[in-house]
Amino acid sequence: MNCLITGASVGIGRSLALKMASLGYNLLLTYNTNETKCKEIQTYILDKFHVKCIIKKLDLRKEEDIKDLYEYFKDNLGDIDIIVNNASISHDNLIEDKTSLEFRDVINVNLVGTFLMCKYGYNLMNENGIIINMTSTDGIDTYSIYNIDYAISKAGIIQLTKSLGLIYNNIKVVGIAPNWVDTESTREMCQEYLESELKRIGQKELIQVETVVNKIINIIVDKNIKSGEIIRIDG
Repeated sequence: MNCLITGASVGIGRSLALKMASLGYNLLLTYNTNETKCKEIQTYILDKFHVKCIIKKLDLRKEEDIKDLYEYFKDNLGDIDIIVNNASISHDNLIEDKTSLEFRDVINVNLVGTFLMCKYGYNLMNENGIIINMTSTDGIDTYSIYNIDYAISKAGIIQLTKSLGLIYNNIKVVGIAPNWVDTESTREMCQEYLESELKRIGQKELIQVETVVNKIINIIVDKNIKSGEIIRIDG
């Protein structure tokens, strides 16, 4: 069994990589800037779980990088059973301060990157394979005045997931949409702002990473979850 996880150096991607390795999956993990942490998780997985685990730098802005990624996967692991499109970025600022370059950057990484990962990954997937796209409740109803580009990208991923659920009838494509998750980046942000945002959207507590990981595993094993579904996780 083979799995590809983007953005696997920290947070949800890292924890999911550990879980998938414990279940016997061979892994290809991608990173963009944090090579050191990705190598650390690779070493840990190889020592503890004795599965194949390879890593590769990936810039989701570059279509050729994505094509090369899948060639690398094919050469080293073969066909794909699971793809988890986890990597994303944000540039949080007010609309009057947000540049067109920032706006396009978020859309290109989060939405266009996810589209290309699905498009090219489909050709390598085993029948009954699963693509899981990480979106957000910000793409539904928890967006703020600071993240219009991020919210639009995540709303786009929701529609992309629903559309691919209709187009790809021999695999399952599912989205998972959490609110604020207790990751490294969340803990490093201004806590006063975070508390105000949690209060604004009515989220009582941060969602634990393990909760998101367990939801992803449930998507993989639960045959009743249909292609095109969006699984929401509220705190």
